[in-house]
Amino acid sequence: PAGDGQNLVTEDVTVVEGDVATISCRVKNSDDSVIQLLNPNRQTIYFRDFRPLKDSRFQLVNFSNSELRVSLTNVSISDEGRYFCQLYTDPPQEIYTTITVLVPPRNLVIDIEKETAVEGEEIELNCTAMASRPATTIRWFKGNKELTGKSEVERWSDMYTVTSQLLLKVGREDDGVPVICLVDHPAVKDLQTQRYLEVMYKPQVRVSQNYPLQGLTREGEPLELTCTAFGKPQPTDMRWLRVDDEMPQHVVVSGSNLLISNLNKTDNGTYRCEASNAVGKSHADYMLFVYDPPTTIPPPTTTTTTTTTIPTTIT
Repeated sequence: PAGDGQNLVTEDVTVVEGDVATISCRVKNSDDSVIQLLNPNRQTIYFRDFRPLKDSRFQLVNFSNSELRVSLTNVSISDEGRYFCQLYTDPPQEIYTTITVLVPPRNLVIDIEKETAVEGEEIELNCTAMASRPATTIRWFKGNKELTGKSEVERWSDMYTVTSQLLLKVGREDDGVPVICLVDHPAVKDLQTQRYLEVMYKPQVRVSQNYPLQGLTREGEPLELTCTAFGKPQPTDMRWLRVDDEMPQHVVVSGSNLLISNLNKTDNGTYRCEASNAVGKSHADYMLFVYDPPTTIPPPTTTTTTTTTIPTTIT
């Protein structure tokens, strides 16, 4: 059949901008016909092993009567298109190969609307991948959990700029966790950028009993409680109070510690430690119930031991 390329073989070429593209025109059954390579404007790049085109980026890699292989260095977007392999048979045969040029994103930037957020707040993050082709796919991760953003693509002549928006409701467990913006693109591997979240949260308060360590809080014995609080920012203000009642006179409060040296039934009640920071106030409660003092059992007066002897008979 006239004009088809039944005796010619080639492959499409995909190349990253700035790299080398190699075009191969091969003849299946060679009959010593002339092989020629043309550019998208149908100008001859190579005629056999001769290059009429004044572009030294094209170089001969291999030439024989069954193959013409040409490299094109420092590929740019303007090199994209169809390149024609021709075989001067009668009638001439022709097939084309397509060069596709990939451009990795120029840079990747995460922009956080607020440097510092407060727990429970929803913040907006934007990740922008500049000037790539094809358009980039942007993926989001918080730690190692994938999240879903919303992408917008802008086209500038041959390039695409993609911005992905992520709305994130933050909690205290997110403080110090990285948010990662990762690019899926055929021209790059492992392109990502990250920002660490800073989340403020109100204090977490805990009351622990230092003394008695084990055992009951009994009348006449001491009690020592410690209050610990941490938050972001670290709480500076900590105070003890008794819920629904006055603090007994004999209670000693020193910093985060509360001490009652001699427990009394009138001390029964709920003791609260309150801590606050710029975000808010939290508390923890300790319910005190004073038990009776231990009773001593008088030692028994007499002890009776009964011994039973079983006679053994020897025959």
